[in-house]
Amino acid sequence: MEFVIGAILLLIGFFITGFFIRKNYYREIDQLESWKIQIMNRPVLEEMSKVKKLNMVGQTEEMFERWRRTWDEIVTVQLPDVEELLFDAEEFVDKFQFQKGKAVLQKIEQILKESEQKIEQLMMEINELVGSEEQSRASKEEIERSLREAKKQLLAHRHTFGVAIQYLEKAVEEIVTELKAFDELTENGNYIEARELVEKLAQEMNRLQHYIETVPALLTECLSVLPSSIEELEEGYAEMEQQGYRLEHLQIQDDLKEMKEEIQSFICQLEEGAIETVAEGVQQIKDKINTIYDLLEKEVLAKQYIVQHEGKSKHLLMELLKSNEALKHETEMVRMSYQLDEKELNIPKRIDQSLKQLSKRLDMLSVKINGNETSYSLLQEELGDIRAQLEELQKEQQLFNEQMQNLRKDELEAREQIKELKKKISESIRLVKKSNVPGLPQEYQLVLEQAQSSIQEVLESLEEKPLNMNNVNYRLKEAQAEVEYLREKTEEMVEQVILAEKIIQYGNRYRSRYEHVRQGLQEAEVAFRTYNYRGACEQAASIVEEIDPGALKRIEEWVNEELIHWKEDY
Repeated sequence: MEFVIGAILLLIGFFITGFFIRKNYYREIDQLESWKIQIMNRPVLEEMSKVKKLNMVGQTEEMFERWRRTWDEIVTVQLPDVEELLFDAEEFVDKFQFQKGKAVLQKIEQILKESEQKIEQLMMEINELVGSEEQSRASKEEIERSLREAKKQLLAHRHTFGVAIQYLEKAVEEIVTELKAFDELTENGNYIEARELVEKLAQEMNRLQHYIETVPALLTECLSVLPSSIEELEEGYAEMEQQGYRLEHLQIQDDLKEMKEEIQSFICQLEEGAIETVAEGVQQIKDKINTIYDLLEKEVLAKQYIVQHEGKSKHLLMELLKSNEALKHETEMVRMSYQLDEKELNIPKRIDQSLKQLSKRLDMLSVKINGNETSYSLLQEELGDIRAQLEELQKEQQLFNEQMQNLRKDELEAREQIKELKKKISESIRLVKKSNVPGLPQEYQLVLEQAQSSIQEVLESLEEKPLNMNNVNYRLKEAQAEVEYLREKTEEMVEQVILAEKIIQYGNRYRSRYEHVRQGLQEAEVAFRTYNYRGACEQAASIVEEIDPGALKRIEEWVNEELIHWKEDY
């Protein structure tokens, strides 16, 4: 019984599942049916009727027939096939043959997609043809309007086009002829080909309008402006030659001849319609003329420079030669008192040799200037180089002279520094005496002697003849370091003396109570009397800090306050 119930439930389950699956297939069949109806209702015939308004011959007739065959095939073959396949699919679904039904539905979808694509392509071609005819007609009207305007300009201003008038009139006639060809293509129904032609004509018309606007200006340049500019340039060139300018190196006459020939060729090229080439060539000639003017201006400025600086350069040379003689004499005088290395001694000699070489160059340059055989630009370069070297030698001369003067200044400054160092040693000694130091440790005596000895070495180096300032400055730096070290050691020793005394005095309050304090302080006093102030401080500090922690810090604060007053007087 259970098996029967299970089988019944299973059948019911299969039935319910099949019901829902079949419902989904029915829904898909309905959608495909709607798609088929939508395709049938596409306004293809209405769009094709627009084409009938055109000339139904030639290319248009061929395209129309192809479109009609495509639409007939869709309506009479493909869509009826779809209708039959829909019935088949519905029958398979009714019989629960879902796999077969699915295959039929996929085939239907493929047919409808192909039909849809064919219709889209057909509609696009129709719109392109109709739109092409409309655009072509509008473009032709624009070309005809521009052509009428071009004819008016050529007729009204014929003289301004010169030799190019025949080329321009021929271009107009060619466009007129091609417009007739456009009409023939349109009459024969070849609208696509006509569209391509009218686009080409629009470009030609734009080019013709550009030529009409450009040619008069180019003719003016070639027949008037450029020849006048060249003539003015020739006159300026001749005038400069009469004034003594040497201009052969610029080869201007060859350039002018070449430009005249190019201008003549431009006129011939205008007659042939090479407008772009002529426009580019005209600009190049303008650039050449400007370049030549720049070169001539450079020669004028070069002459002005020579007139302005030749005499000044000679005067500067004479001044430098004169001052260098004085510098050589000054060097010999300084040499008697101060040691100079070989490089320093040779500076006046080297400057003298350079000045003599520049004097020869300047003399040769003057000969060239007076001979009037060399361009001023080349002479300017030579004079500029000579003048730059003179100015450099002048700076070197001034620098060496300052170095000679500084030797005496350095000597005096060194002697002043020695006085200051002696004063600092005296101050250190005075501080020691003021602090009532019982005696000087051996180490401190050595530092004091070394500081005094270093000052003596500086004094001895200052007495050498000739005086070597490099050696003096070296020994002076050593002496300054020794004196500074003495000052540091002095302050350190005085601080240790005062601190040791204060700690021992503070520790005396515990001397009678603690035996080890008494012994420790006695050891500190022995160290103090033998001038071992550092040892005395350390010994006394360790004892006092043991008995009275923190006392050492308080004592150090008292000592620091006392030292501040001492240093104010130091």
